[in-house]
Amino acid sequence: MLKNFEDFQKLGQNNVDAAMKVFGEWNKGWQAIAAEMTDYTKRSFEEGTATIEKLLSAKSFEQAVEIQTGYAKRTYDEYMHQVSKIGGLYAELAKEAYKPVEKALQSVRQH
Repeated sequence: MLKNFEDFQKLGQNNVDAAMKVFGEWNKGWQAIAAEMTDYTKRSFEEGTATIEKLLSAKSFEQAVEIQTGYAKRTYDEYMHQVSKIGGLYAELAKEAYKPVEKALQSVRQH
């Protein structure tokens, strides 16, 4: 009977440890995503501000169209790159957060 209680207690402790690791991984992952989004927002704002300044100093309509077209292309390319990068961070977050759960499940299967 005492052996079963010790096993139950050990399983409970393993579950708590696994849960704490999961929360730690989630926290690190969300911090990385938030930092990346903050950087992207800052870069986008700076790019938009620089483009407005260029537009205000344009000498002709054609030059203004060229500036706007370049801005639109850069913005689209950066957005697509950012979406890909954030998707990778989400995938890594899920993978890393699942590792402690996977270990806990393996230890339960072994007993």
